[in-house]
Amino acid sequence: MVGRSHECDWPPAVESLPVCTRSSIDPRRPSAEIDADVKQRLRSALALYEVETQTLARLAPDLVLTQTQCEVCAVPESAVLEAVADLLERPVPVVSLSAVDLPGVFADIQRAAAALGVPARGSALVDALHERLRAVRACVAGPSRPRVACIEWLEPLMNAGNWVPELVDIAGGEALLAQPGAHSGYFEFDTLALADPDCLVLMPCGFGLERSAAEFAALLPQPRWQTLRCVREGRVYITDGNHYFNRPGPRLVESAQILAEILHPRRADYGHHGRGWLTLDECLAPGRPHAATQARHG
Repeated sequence: MVGRSHECDWPPAVESLPVCTRSSIDPRRPSAEIDADVKQRLRSALALYEVETQTLARLAPDLVLTQTQCEVCAVPESAVLEAVADLLERPVPVVSLSAVDLPGVFADIQRAAAALGVPARGSALVDALHERLRAVRACVAGPSRPRVACIEWLEPLMNAGNWVPELVDIAGGEALLAQPGAHSGYFEFDTLALADPDCLVLMPCGFGLERSAAEFAALLPQPRWQTLRCVREGRVYITDGNHYFNRPGPRLVESAQILAEILHPRRADYGHHGRGWLTLDECLAPGRPHAATQARHG
């Protein structure tokens, strides 16, 4: 690897590589403002992300990996293809990853491995991921299957679609509000109240654990918040969506493990509690930069 996107940060060693893209959106702004900015830019046909052209030309890669899965998550494929054609002095293959479900994620891994000339390593990795997922399913197998709502954006509300419903199923739950392979979509709080899930799992796209813990304040003004079964029973959970659920790669196995720990704590313990997820009560504990503090200080 000779370069990375501005979002790539795993494994940690890649952070030392040159950054080849940049965002036009300030990720430090509140969720509602980010959403409004994204929508305005899309309506105006303005770029959300751009290629660092001089860096790409200097690095002169032999292969470029990009994605077409989400138009608001990374540089558009068309911009990558244009940059590669204009800047590089020789033809360079561009592999566009496009998974919308777990089988698609595994297929993309094998496509990337084939493009890199190591197809056997790709197949071995996919086999290992399948085996780990089978182990999670076996660990939590049983008649108890909590009804789970997973939230990918808090203001406005969006469900967590694509591969997340499959992860919930593997982790021993029944996914509500979203279908496997379907993109995440907007919905009203009344829809959540009507579903009345046993568990609510927050995984805002692009936000780590601390940021997600701070952002959940957007839900508190909802008149029916306290009526939700999951709120009354203390089964609301905050996760690191950025490093787990939002990214279609090998760490989706760890995402399934996190859900298994949340849904079946007496049977599953993979060591993710505290770094990959927290209960809502733990987020509100003294000393944490939680939402109540943020709300008081604007």
